[in-house]
Amino acid sequence: MFNLKGKSAVITGGGSGIGRAIALLFAKQGAKVYILEFNEQSAQQTAEEINQFGEAYAFSCDVSNQDQVLDAFNRMDKVDILVNNAGIAHIGNLEKTAEADFERVYQVNVKGVYNCLYAAIPLMKKIGGGVILNMASIASVVGVADRFAYSMSKGAIYAMSMSVARDFMVDGIRSNSISPARVHTPFVDGFITKNYPDNQKEIFQKLSKSQPIGRMAKPEEVATLALYLCSEEAGFITGNDYPIDGGFIKLNN
Repeated sequence: MFNLKGKSAVITGGGSGIGRAIALLFAKQGAKVYILEFNEQSAQQTAEEINQFGEAYAFSCDVSNQDQVLDAFNRMDKVDILVNNAGIAHIGNLEKTAEADFERVYQVNVKGVYNCLYAAIPLMKKIGGGVILNMASIASVVGVADRFAYSMSKGAIYAMSMSVARDFMVDGIRSNSISPARVHTPFVDGFITKNYPDNQKEIFQKLSKSQPIGRMAKPEEVATLALYLCSEEAGFITGNDYPIDGGFIKLNN
């Protein structure tokens, strides 16, 4: 089950965190993996790790730049699967979100997803179908404090996922999104180290317990859900969002 042999999968932001976990798992299941990553070094490291047992290619790419995205996709043999995972965060409510901050989040998280969809859809139509998975967030469906710009961007990702599912169903293209709660990635560790250098352990525990289940998700857990949704076993699933949130949405009261 969940065999991706013969499939070509594009993973944006595949150099670290959730994207890296997805790239590794998809490669283990037989996919040829294309990693699009702003950080060229981390992309190469992930690709080198995969190439010890599978096949991967790293592309240095700013997803907010459409010319770079189109150039990368035009160098691929085909695109069966697209996972839009690349994104950036911003902390602050409306009053603490400067125009430059809002624009920066929009360019990467919203326009970046649009650019990759714009590049991938024609290639998928050419081969008779494909699978799109976009990384949304619990912030797309519930109010999260001090995440104004980030929530905006993830709400847009949710909406784009549903729109693409409706418009390209006739072309054999499935589109879904995943909405994680907090995931333990290098970004989280870096955020804690930078902002709470004197009480890192305490803050880590506090952030972990903000999920009703009592801990953060592991990147590998998100990757497992991504694998299912991008596999043939999920062939009847499109136009849905899948929270992976440790009970945050329904039980956090």
